[in-house]
Amino acid sequence: MRMIWLLPVVMLGACATSAPAPEDQFLNNLTALCGQAFAGRLVSTDPLDADFAGKPLVMHVRGCADDQVRVPFHVGEDRSRTWVLTRTAEGVRLKHDHRHADGSPDSLTLYGGDSLPPGTPTRQSFPADAESKALFTAEGRTVSLTNVWAVEVIPGQMFAYELRRPNRHFRVEFDLTRPVPAPPPPWGAEGAAGTE
Repeated sequence: MRMIWLLPVVMLGACATSAPAPEDQFLNNLTALCGQAFAGRLVSTDPLDADFAGKPLVMHVRGCADDQVRVPFHVGEDRSRTWVLTRTAEGVRLKHDHRHADGSPDSLTLYGGDSLPPGTPTRQSFPADAESKALFTAEGRTVSLTNVWAVEVIPGQMFAYELRRPNRHFRVEFDLTRPVPAPPPPWGAEGAAGTE
């Protein structure tokens, strides 16, 4: 008789296992692309981005570690940008690593922010953090103080990178159904990216 009552308890315990956190699912979606590169296109229409419109855009998921993924973003021959996504205790952190052709850091680099809860397995948003605001102010880029970046990974369909602030919208989308040859590493190293 006791065994009859025990079976439902065991079954309920098995059903109570929780799903991975949205942040972990998001990074898992991204690391599933590790080693692959994809062509993209500018989908926003801000005149400030005219230089992007006529150039090949390629993102390359590389440098995948347990808690961090580096995604170089190539704009034509410009390989100065890498998006760096890192798992933190609270969510995901996005930083933009900008480098010169010799690999030395740009004066405007490693800006970004921490994900806004609640994120989803397919989209995380990142308002500019205090460190980035201080950098923007020091570099005379106060227009960027209200930046909110977003990254989307829809498995088997699309990767997107986006920047929004008042009177500014930048968005590129990459087709995940058609990998392209991986470009050479940025400045011969692991990566440099972003839009300020």
